[in-house]
Amino acid sequence: MNQDPPLSNRCNLPPWKIVSREFNASPKPLHIQGIRQTHRHFFRRLANLDTWAERANCYEDYMEVAFCLTQWRRENDPTGKLSLKHSYLRFLRGWLFNSDSPEGAVLKGWVEKRLGIPPTYHNGPIASRRDEAYADYMGQRLNAMARTNAIFSQLDLLYEFVQYELKRRDPQCTHITLYRGIYDLDGHDVLERIEPDKIVLRLNNLNSFTRDFERAWEFGTQVIEVDVPVPKIFFDGSFLHSSILQGEEEVLVIGGEYLGKLRYY
Repeated sequence: MNQDPPLSNRCNLPPWKIVSREFNASPKPLHIQGIRQTHRHFFRRLANLDTWAERANCYEDYMEVAFCLTQWRRENDPTGKLSLKHSYLRFLRGWLFNSDSPEGAVLKGWVEKRLGIPPTYHNGPIASRRDEAYADYMGQRLNAMARTNAIFSQLDLLYEFVQYELKRRDPQCTHITLYRGIYDLDGHDVLERIEPDKIVLRLNNLNSFTRDFERAWEFGTQVIEVDVPVPKIFFDGSFLHSSILQGEEEVLVIGGEYLGKLRYY
């Protein structure tokens, strides 16, 4: 059992509440403190745009300007690699290749710093912040963040934009059914088995899911079905136009204690 002292966060609810089964059953909106206020002109502009394409373009243009990403472009860098190095897109792409990558450590670090939920796995189980595995994760995270341009602030706005868009599309929606392919439960923290096909498990602080049941089978021999609260969706790969992430439709889900259903063919 983790005996670490609780972490602080920059959210409107405490960490213990966010990770609880009760929150997942009856979710409340989550907001990163000050982000909607700081970028209020951006959200006012979104409110006046009727189509998803307009809002997606507005978001990507705003990120370029707000975080000076275009200033990292150079005439001798036509591919934009230097700009990408300082962009949130680099970290999303790194996660999609490998969630245990240095970029993955940064995304897990955002969840830890902003919501107060530490990772339970990064290249190995993390039982405590005193573990060597935690020190390795922190080293990766800090190295990957070096010389980036306010990457946590970029991720703050990404999360708030995703939450805005989800609510804009369906204000009454509280949960979205998502799927995750696995090979077995041995590497998962199962807290309770309610029925042969129903379990309660503790998910890592950030996790990959998909909306597509068939696609989930590409990643395992079993599939876990979870009803994810809308406030726990950090990123939806179908939301952005960027060619860097084109075709990637993973959904990144904030962790905690979830009721999961095991699905079989």
